[in-house]
Amino acid sequence: MNRIVKFVGQVAEAGASVVGIRSVEEPHHIRRPLTEDVEIRQYGPRIAAETTVTGDKQRALSAGFRRIAGYIFGGNHRDAQIAMTAPVVQQPSGGEDIAMTSPVSQTGSAEEGWTVRFYMPAKWSMETLPTPDNDDVRLVRVPAETVAVLKFTGDRGQRAVAACTEQLMKTLRDNDIEPTGEAVAWFYDPPWTLPFRRRNEVAVTI
Repeated sequence: MNRIVKFVGQVAEAGASVVGIRSVEEPHHIRRPLTEDVEIRQYGPRIAAETTVTGDKQRALSAGFRRIAGYIFGGNHRDAQIAMTAPVVQQPSGGEDIAMTSPVSQTGSAEEGWTVRFYMPAKWSMETLPTPDNDDVRLVRVPAETVAVLKFTGDRGQRAVAACTEQLMKTLRDNDIEPTGEAVAWFYDPPWTLPFRRRNEVAVTI
């Protein structure tokens, strides 16, 4: 009976994700508007599972996503599953479910490789999260940071991200704010979400 209830819930979540309805935890943050399009956020320390993939940006994002999915769906030393909002039917593992947070982060270059990162829920620590079976998946501590963020919808390909990054950087220059890191793309929705309902962001530490 519990398995049926879980399946029905996952089907409902998958359907909701088509129109951009999200049910995953986001890392806690404090925010304030800078302009109509850009806001400043303060994040506390976080933990992420990440992997680095070389090649084309979109293919790297897909490959990195699958690689980390292998970890969160049981490819770890405790067979613990990490629930997602995508249409995934979880099989009983005997371990505790670990809910994934959003966004999915991507940064890097074709030459040096793209790093894809999933943030872990706040209740977990480095000591309690299961160790990945795949050596290409790493658990990392992400320090507290202040970031400038620009939201956008629709296309999230390389050109769209580059255009939004330039818009973000111009806004920071116009407000005499100096970025201290590389821009990062954050994606909150799966590929099947209707483009105009997608939540995408570019962010940079300041």
